[in-house]
Amino acid sequence: MRRSFKFSALLALLAAFVLATPALAEVKTKEIQYQDGDTTLTGLLAWDDAAEGKRPGVLVVHEWWGLNDSAKSRAVKLAEEGYVAFALDMYGDGKVTDHAEQAGEWATQIASNIELWTKRARLGLEVLMAQPEVVAGEAAAIGYCFGGSTVMQMAYGGLPVKAVASFHGSLPAAPESVTSVAPRVFVAHGRDDAFIPAEQITAFQDALDRTDAKWEMTIYSGARHGFTNPDAASYGIENLAYDETADKHSWAAMLRLFEEVF
Repeated sequence: MRRSFKFSALLALLAAFVLATPALAEVKTKEIQYQDGDTTLTGLLAWDDAAEGKRPGVLVVHEWWGLNDSAKSRAVKLAEEGYVAFALDMYGDGKVTDHAEQAGEWATQIASNIELWTKRARLGLEVLMAQPEVVAGEAAAIGYCFGGSTVMQMAYGGLPVKAVASFHGSLPAAPESVTSVAPRVFVAHGRDDAFIPAEQITAFQDALDRTDAKWEMTIYSGARHGFTNPDAASYGIENLAYDETADKHSWAAMLRLFEEVF
């Protein structure tokens, strides 16, 4: 009897422990199709299915290669951090390439039309904010390369985000028509990025000061363009290289910013 009682008590204790232990993260993903006129866009939503309650949303904007695995993996990482993330599609029709000439053509088609550029970003943001897991009004946007430039255009265009983070973006300066920038701005830049001349960095920073933006920029020594993408060197372009230290440090800085704004 005594042994049976002790065993029953142990089972009860274990059951209580299991019930009191938080559920482990269980990141789910699903593709979501949405439209821009006749163009079908397909993004990837990522969220922790084990989390309770609503959470802030983070939009992820891909490099000029299109919505590839690199951008999708960032959405998953954000979900692991407790956010609802949506990796949007800026090109549509499943466009992804490994060829710089083609990527540059697609990116230029979008970037040469500010109205279209901002619209595509806004459509992705609307998909994110429509998710039932996302807290109304609690959004940020991050982007890589072409995506970094895109999130800056979101900030300049007054899209409703509390923060933007640009990783190895082209650093477009705010036009004179923009008199204020509301979101917090974080910029991660590679010191050895040969694509961005020094005068372009200065013009970008001066424009942020002119608009009274709250911004910070970290420049990583030795880092080149594409430093967050582990596959950067595979494209065969000398200025593209992964930098593990810059990648990890810039990601941590972004998370600290999100902790402050949300």
